[in-house]
Amino acid sequence: MYAVIEISGKQEIVRPGEIIKTDRLKVEQGADFTVSNVLAVGEGEDLTFGSPYVEGASVVFDVLENKKDRKVVVFKKKRRKRYEVKRGHRQHLSVLKVKEIVNQR
Repeated sequence: MYAVIEISGKQEIVRPGEIIKTDRLKVEQGADFTVSNVLAVGEGEDLTFGSPYVEGASVVFDVLENKKDRKVVVFKKKRRKRYEVKRGHRQHLSVLKVKEIVNQR
């Protein structure tokens, strides 16, 4: 069974036991987190689509950690003008593990 959810303004396909990374959520590490914005749930002939969300469906996550992603280097240069700028960026992330997918139709 899998579910298509909307989390942090993005759509993700999740399955039980899967680990996903998403933008930082305001949830403590080790806590449970429930998403009720489920767009589709099921598998095969039992697949249910919502309009826009499936009623009674939710996905329960376990927050493994809140961390920063690896650094992305942004380098700008204009040749022959002595212009060089080197900047870095590290995105804040939450690492989530799918505990269960609840479908109460």
